[in-house]
Amino acid sequence: MKYMASLPKDAGKIVNLPHKTPNMQALSEQEINRRENLKKLTELGIDAYPSDTFEVNATAEEIKSNFKAGDNTYQEVSLAGRMMSQRIMGKASFAELMDSTGRIQFYINRDEICPGEDKTMYNDVFKKLLDLGDFIGIKGFAFYTQTGELTIHVKEFKLLSKALRPLPVVKIDDEGKVHDAFTDPETRYRMRYVDLVVNPEVREVFRQRTKMYNSIREYLNVRGYLEVETPILQPLYGGAAARPFKTHHNTLDMTLYMRIANELYLKRLIVGGYDGVYEFSKDFRNEGMSRFHNPEFTQIELYVAYKDYEWMMNLVEEMVEKVAIDLHGTTEVKVGENTINFKRPWKRYTMFEAILAFTQIDISEMDEDSLRATAKSLKVHVDGTMGKAKLIDEIFGEHVEPKLIQPTFITDYPVEMSPLAKKHKSKPGMVERFEAICNAKEICNSFSELNDPIDQRERFESQLELGKRGDEEAMVLDEDFLRALEYGMPPTAGLGIGMDRLAMIMTNQNSIQDVLFFPQMKKENPS
Repeated sequence: MKYMASLPKDAGKIVNLPHKTPNMQALSEQEINRRENLKKLTELGIDAYPSDTFEVNATAEEIKSNFKAGDNTYQEVSLAGRMMSQRIMGKASFAELMDSTGRIQFYINRDEICPGEDKTMYNDVFKKLLDLGDFIGIKGFAFYTQTGELTIHVKEFKLLSKALRPLPVVKIDDEGKVHDAFTDPETRYRMRYVDLVVNPEVREVFRQRTKMYNSIREYLNVRGYLEVETPILQPLYGGAAARPFKTHHNTLDMTLYMRIANELYLKRLIVGGYDGVYEFSKDFRNEGMSRFHNPEFTQIELYVAYKDYEWMMNLVEEMVEKVAIDLHGTTEVKVGENTINFKRPWKRYTMFEAILAFTQIDISEMDEDSLRATAKSLKVHVDGTMGKAKLIDEIFGEHVEPKLIQPTFITDYPVEMSPLAKKHKSKPGMVERFEAICNAKEICNSFSELNDPIDQRERFESQLELGKRGDEEAMVLDEDFLRALEYGMPPTAGLGIGMDRLAMIMTNQNSIQDVLFFPQMKKENPS
């Protein structure tokens, strides 16, 4: 993706401007000029921030897609957006308006805008006091110029909002190459509002993300599953292995945690009698940041009664295949240098089969000491807090996951790795669990959910022991959840899909920050 803009040369040139407001002590020349223009507009009696409605009846894209010369359509159009270019030519001018759908040229004539003797609105306002980036409304009709450019012939215009800061501008050489582009990731993420204005490709990424959500919702709603909401602030965090964010409720005088998952609440709803529930949940994990990790992220969790993980694998294949088709019209999606095909069926390995296939080492019968020695031999980092589950997970993450580009199911995990999954019906020491790996990263996790309250208590107690050894991601024991299970939960299949990672794949983005409007950033350096 190309980001097609850079800051103007004088945007960083600081001058002193006497003013009562402290944060306006240092402004660029362009910012000073824009404030002067604002002052002059006010002196002319023009409200630069009017409160009345401006009715819009067409968009740039709609007109471009549908207008044909001579068909007498779009003869009374009203559009609004930012003025993005301006070519003054005496009594007439051409300019460009950008709305949420794209750009369109408009033509404005002094004597039509100002039919009387007073030419202020053209000579002073349009030519001198409007700046690029200002929001304006225009009314007129569509036509083609002699050069074949679709244009709006403006009969009237109105200033809707004055921009006091200049937008980044494009610099293109004689060969058409873009220079000094607005590409610095940190600047783009901090100033997403600017990124979205100057880079329409970015806006398209987020449109596709919304389309992905709608595709999944449609799939689940058609099957009768209920979309629900569960608490974000929780007295106990659970449902995943992660460190939480901690806060305090003053009125209740109690510690609360930002949820790391919504699993335990959704399973309470299955206990309560729903056959299928799902939630697009904002979750929060107090852990490292990378191009695959943001401390605030979104996942969808789904729980369906009377089903198991094999059934859920088929649902995932079908649903994600549908997402790819809805977004791209095909099951094949370009991701970096790879073409990923989501057409069913996907490749399947058990956890031990996958490790054997990619390391030529069979770890299926190893105890903790042997696993530790194997991990070291494979140059996998280990420490004393790691039990069997962590060691297996580290080996898999280092030597298998990076090699799984096409969508692949990894199934049948050791019981130590999955405190909330049901024991395998035919494989002792294993649980009924799968993860889907795609483009070298996990995109979903699923279990046949553990519904035996006695077994679940024992699993939680084992997690407490890991916590005592220093594992900061070990699960806590949730007595209320255990009480819910004791009232009886039917056999249930559960699923969690990382929406941000799936969006990265479906929109061909290299970093999670590129599919989040406002990713978490370190504190901005005021200098």
